[in-house]
Amino acid sequence: MSLYAKYILPRLINLAMRNKVAMAERRKFVPLASGTVLEVGVGSGINIPLYGRDVETLLAVDPSLEIWRLARRRAGRAPFPIKFLRCSAEQIPLEDRTVDTVVTTWTLCTIPDPLRALREMQRVLKPEGQVIFVEHGRSPDARVLAWQNRLNPLWNRIGGGCNLNRKIDDLILEAGLRITRMETGYVRGPKPLTYLYRGLARRPD
Repeated sequence: MSLYAKYILPRLINLAMRNKVAMAERRKFVPLASGTVLEVGVGSGINIPLYGRDVETLLAVDPSLEIWRLARRRAGRAPFPIKFLRCSAEQIPLEDRTVDTVVTTWTLCTIPDPLRALREMQRVLKPEGQVIFVEHGRSPDARVLAWQNRLNPLWNRIGGGCNLNRKIDDLILEAGLRITRMETGYVRGPKPLTYLYRGLARRPD
């Protein structure tokens, strides 16, 4: 791992993901979590203060120990216990059907194998549980998508593996989950970066 990826990129991501637009989207959905919560791609813990009273435990998944160190202050102030799981989203070390809520925000763009990760999320989710997602991805507009495709190779390199052109709803459905609520559209900012998919999904059973 390069010095940029290990030390500089986590701090850049922490700053970028705290912008007003992103925080407004987080505040709409993260408080819906309850029970035992699995956050995939917890990063620097930006979502931790947004969880509501119904959260009993947070299981925080991230492969980067460096970025988790940025989250310690937020984690220390949380009114619920937090367990950090240093692992990939494609191989979550939990038993089947053990979590009430899975939360993923601006994460599916970066996971090397998002389909496998989503199947893991479904595996650990209880039958009555739900997945909360706020993600950016492929635009339905041909011109914007063309720019996303042009920019993606460079963006992927400087953004720690982030992809601009993944169709998030198709990935969720292909993984076997059922979308029960979804909002899509642009938020403020350059269009290739700001087409969002946000909503809720459940197991098919």
